[in-house]
Amino acid sequence: MSNLNRLGAIKSIASRQIPAPQMAAPAEIGIYAEDVFNEQTMRAALPQNICEKLLETIRDLTPLDPAIANDVAQAMKCWALDRGATHYTHWFLPLNGSTAEKHDAFLEIRNGEAIQSFSGKNLIMGEPDASSFPSGGLRSTFEARGYTAWDPTSPDFIKRHSNGATLCIPTVFCSYTGEALDKKTPLLRSIQTLTAATKRLMKCFGKPEEHVCITLGAEQEYFLIDKHFYLQRPDLLQTSRTIFGAPPPKHQQLEDHYFGSIRARVLNFMTEVERDLWRLGIPARTRHNEVAPAQFELAPMFEDVNLACDHNMLVMEVLRQTAERNGMICLLHEKPFAGVNGSGKHNNWSISYGDRNLLNPGDDPLQNAIFLTVLCAIIEAVDRHADLLRATVAGAGNDHRLGANEAPPSVISMYLGAQLTEVIERLEHGKLRASKAIGSLRLGVDTLPPLPRDTTDRNRTSPFAFTGNKFEFRAPGSSQSCSGPNVILNTIVAEAFDRIAGELEPIAGAPDFHDRLQKLLRKIIREHKRVLYSGDCYTEEWLAEAARRGLPNNRDTMAALQALIADENIALMEKHKVYNRRELESRYEVSMEEYHRKVRIEGGIALEIATSMILPVAQTEYGRLVRSCAEAQAAGIRGGLASTVTAAEELGATIDRLHADCQALREALGRCHEEILAAAAQLRDTVDGLERQLSDECWPLPKYREMLFIY
Repeated sequence: MSNLNRLGAIKSIASRQIPAPQMAAPAEIGIYAEDVFNEQTMRAALPQNICEKLLETIRDLTPLDPAIANDVAQAMKCWALDRGATHYTHWFLPLNGSTAEKHDAFLEIRNGEAIQSFSGKNLIMGEPDASSFPSGGLRSTFEARGYTAWDPTSPDFIKRHSNGATLCIPTVFCSYTGEALDKKTPLLRSIQTLTAATKRLMKCFGKPEEHVCITLGAEQEYFLIDKHFYLQRPDLLQTSRTIFGAPPPKHQQLEDHYFGSIRARVLNFMTEVERDLWRLGIPARTRHNEVAPAQFELAPMFEDVNLACDHNMLVMEVLRQTAERNGMICLLHEKPFAGVNGSGKHNNWSISYGDRNLLNPGDDPLQNAIFLTVLCAIIEAVDRHADLLRATVAGAGNDHRLGANEAPPSVISMYLGAQLTEVIERLEHGKLRASKAIGSLRLGVDTLPPLPRDTTDRNRTSPFAFTGNKFEFRAPGSSQSCSGPNVILNTIVAEAFDRIAGELEPIAGAPDFHDRLQKLLRKIIREHKRVLYSGDCYTEEWLAEAARRGLPNNRDTMAALQALIADENIALMEKHKVYNRRELESRYEVSMEEYHRKVRIEGGIALEIATSMILPVAQTEYGRLVRSCAEAQAAGIRGGLASTVTAAEELGATIDRLHADCQALREALGRCHEEILAAAAQLRDTVDGLERQLSDECWPLPKYREMLFIY
């Protein structure tokens, strides 16, 4: 690959004519959810009695009445055909972290005649086989049967392409023996578990049974680079991150990209993304430049957690496809560029009971008591099960991100903000630490001070921060599914709710209920306050303090994943029927295998680039310098000779190191992942040094300064 390609790419990008952004007109809000079989569409398409039965299943999670399946399927088919669909698919979330679909035509042959057909059986269940997806030992290739089953709580939708459309039916995916082969089934189980635990806890406060809604708002970060550059970077093509690349003198230090004016080309892309998402009923609301150059963020409004997880998978797909249509590539890797911010997926989680957000302090004593009980339960849950939360965000990509450039560290801690921290301290110490302005805190009697939506300035370094009426889990990586973190979060909070309810049930309604509740919460705080930290989580001082407190620090994926197969964690998940032992062990095996494969792929492409692209240009430049020295000496020229000789000697020494580093990596690829990582890191140091050492015009790879600033 010659330098002409790289320089030609820059010329091509610079000469591109960017049309003015075509902003969505107010009337275009009318396209929202037009490609979704939602409640409004159901009411128009179904008889009232059938519609009410289906909505009952969706709202109350009651079993679907098989008697209505054919009527629902017929209405869904007619609606999809009217929207231009020619095929349908059971859309599911396999363990490889992506989405999966197998398209079937609305086609049946009867008496030699082709008709459009879609039955209740087609809707409710499918047998896609899908035996090549990772299963972690849950099934073998010769036992390949896998089933998909309709999840009516996540509405069907239509995916469009240039020649038509496909009806997508969100489903779970399980084995012949009934074990979960996907990421949706455990999420639905965890929702059911937390729903039951919440109702049990609220009953202790005398609350009538109401609907429980667990909500999620997933902020999605991503990078955009021009496709010309992407196609000239084998490392990006193979791994979605730059294996080599020297950071330019200027990148994000001036913070001039963050919240800056959005370039026309990117704004065109963002507008197109929003239109596609709105049609899919995805409430994309916020868009902005992020901290690193060429980095951006999209944030939706809050939704039911199951729907939000499905929608986030669609968001990533729409981002990638729309970028390609606009001559760009969307990079969702957690750390595509070394030395600048990585990309995360901020998991904003909350829980409501009826129309009341349980993480809203409220303005009456009873609501204060419920809020503080829920808050203490979450503190207990995160402290007891920080290892499981860390395991949900483990991965080769996130190993590069956690603890670097505004990403939280691998130690899981909680941040409450100054005002809530004071409340917790007063609750712990009672009258000994009473506030002069408010007096001592007595649950069920006193009203908390008014807490604004955001009670404090945010701590961007904290992995798990309270941000007004929700908790923001900042550790998930940008390419990861939201399902894993929320399965664990739902389950560990349910465990804490159940434990607290078990202590409150015998005293519910007693005259001294609130006094005894206060003692219970004080005990929880004293036992679990070690997880609370308000300082800078990036510092070495915090890591030392976390070790002193006994908080786990699983720095890499290999260490973090061990939590999945710890006996106490398996017992927890089996108790709540979220995972069984085989399912947890399968997730461990799948994640470990994925990690090792990614490390080897990255090592292999690093070796290939170094030997086939970097070494040849270095040797060519070395030969040119040697010839220049010989020609100067032959001509008796002394001026510039010494510096040319020095340059040739330095480059020759670097080439020798490059040879040695390549050989070390070649040998490491036959051994363990630690050796591969170490050898690849050493090779990168050498190659990045060469990038600065060689003349710009001979360097074969697009540079950081080009990819991050020219788009």
